[in-house]
Amino acid sequence: MLWTLVLWPLLGALLLYPGGQRLGRLGLSLATALSVLATLVLAGLAVTSGWQGSVAWSEALTLTLELSTAGRLFAIMVPLVALPIVVYAGFHEVTLGVDQRRVERQGRRLMALLVAFVGAMQLLVLAGDLLTLLIAWELVGLCSWALISHHWGRAEVPGEAAQAFLVTRFGDLGLYIAAAALFAGSGGFDYADLAALDGGLLSVAVAGILLAAAAKSAQVPFSSWLFAAMAGPVPVSALLHSATLVAAGIYLLARLQPALSAVDWFAPLVIGLGLTTALVGGVAGVFQNHAKKLLAASTSAQYGLMWVAVGAGFPMVALLHFVAHAFLKAGLFLSAGIAERQVGSYRLQEMRQGRRLPGIALATGAMSLALAGMVPMGAAWSKERIAAAAGQEAIWLALLVALAGGVSALYATRFQLLAYGWPPRHARSGLPQGPRPSLAEGGALVTLSGVTLLLSLVWWPEAQAWLAEALPGRLPEGKPWELIVSLTLVVLGIAAGFVMARRQPRSSAWQERAADWFGLPALIQAVVRGSLILGRCLARFDDRIVDAGLRGTTRLAQWLARRLLSRFDDRVVDAGLHGTARLAQWLARRHAREGETLSEGVPGLMTRLSEWGGYWARQAQSGQTHHYYAGIAIGLTLFLIILVLGALP
Repeated sequence: MLWTLVLWPLLGALLLYPGGQRLGRLGLSLATALSVLATLVLAGLAVTSGWQGSVAWSEALTLTLELSTAGRLFAIMVPLVALPIVVYAGFHEVTLGVDQRRVERQGRRLMALLVAFVGAMQLLVLAGDLLTLLIAWELVGLCSWALISHHWGRAEVPGEAAQAFLVTRFGDLGLYIAAAALFAGSGGFDYADLAALDGGLLSVAVAGILLAAAAKSAQVPFSSWLFAAMAGPVPVSALLHSATLVAAGIYLLARLQPALSAVDWFAPLVIGLGLTTALVGGVAGVFQNHAKKLLAASTSAQYGLMWVAVGAGFPMVALLHFVAHAFLKAGLFLSAGIAERQVGSYRLQEMRQGRRLPGIALATGAMSLALAGMVPMGAAWSKERIAAAAGQEAIWLALLVALAGGVSALYATRFQLLAYGWPPRHARSGLPQGPRPSLAEGGALVTLSGVTLLLSLVWWPEAQAWLAEALPGRLPEGKPWELIVSLTLVVLGIAAGFVMARRQPRSSAWQERAADWFGLPALIQAVVRGSLILGRCLARFDDRIVDAGLRGTTRLAQWLARRLLSRFDDRVVDAGLHGTARLAQWLARRHAREGETLSEGVPGLMTRLSEWGGYWARQAQSGQTHHYYAGIAIGLTLFLIILVLGALP
């Protein structure tokens, strides 16, 4: 039954693309939303009923689906977050054809891929073994590439999509290495088999899983691919950053943390990578002037904080922060898309839509406060739990997490004021005005903002007690001074954000470098160029050395064939054929006479036997009846004797 949760959205995607041609924008949006809603209902039934599923690939390999704690959470979250996103996409991205009744092919393709993306992610979070996970991992990567390259007609889009795909593909190699190590050590691919590994194989498996998770979660040094992924449409960015592609890495770490932590270097490495990414990504967001890229940098930074929680031994805290982050980040991306539609650009300095769209600005403000980590937002509570988890490892780790939270407050405030602040008086009349957002676009944004506000209930003591009982493991208890320091840094970050948004200082060279991940993309491009140069050199070596040797071997073989094999054919094969012919002729002459005698003698013998039989037959036909009766009597007597003898024992 659990396979239904995966197959339903995949089947829906296959039907949406051809079937959506006859639907209008509203019909296509409703069909897509119903597909995702049905997936959400199925996920709820699966979680409450404890569904299971497995498919035997062969006698030795089985594809298994199971509902772990992390799997239950993600199985609900993926369609829940995707639902408002696909509704938004139906009215923000889908365009009508010439007759204004049918949806263009690109729009149908986008909606179908979004639903397929949900199905692929469901397979990933329900996988019970590395083999099933690998299949889902590949499907998620393929869907993300197709979605990012949606506007492939634009010159820069194919290259950006390829960069995002190749960077994550490099990390995917780690998962193959981990699967190979697991199979070599245990003979299977089940997650439970990780406990059977030790020594070098366990280290190899853990390193491979970390590589794959870091690439998907855009942790340093793989963070820059998130900027390339911004070439995709707004709904794609919202889904990638909230509950699907980027979330796959933290899901894998949280799901396998008990087994991975058996390696001594796992915890310090995960904490180190997470903190580095949280700080570097935060600084990149502070100086970034592209709205979507600012949010992308913040995604990398927030997932870095989740990595810290996993490394500190509290994977459930990471998952709680994932929930809060998914809703707010999806909403902020949708908000950025609305602002861009008004001014025709993602440059923050050109937006300032607070006066024209006050309702959208208010909804966005709630999510910006949550991203800033301001009390009493739910994301602030989960961030404080991460700081408490880090504090149990070392005080300085808690301080660094609090510092990363202060940086988050700075870029969140800057985003809010530049995207939805009020424009200066001298510029109000000159601002471009695009079409107002539709009811569906605004409704999707307000829904995500409302859920973000609803998560503030987590500060309620009764809600915390319920979480402690419902979740496995324990939640870290923070110290009062940690909360004071953290909130102080958040307030300072908000104040600094006000200053930066108001003054708008010119970007210097070092600020532009910091906004671009401190030159990390250039370093990656240099590595890629070096790899391409090495590949070309190897290709020339192959053409001039390896192929030359092969060509020489071919010529030698041809010469041997002409000189040696031809002589062998003339002297041996042909001689054998001639000898066989002579032997056949000799046998024919040898047996010619005997054959003639035999062929004539057999008919003659048969003739003489026939004459002899006829003679004796005439003797029996003498006309004397007593001879006939005597013969009959003798025959009957012999017949009776035979019967009597046959009956004797």
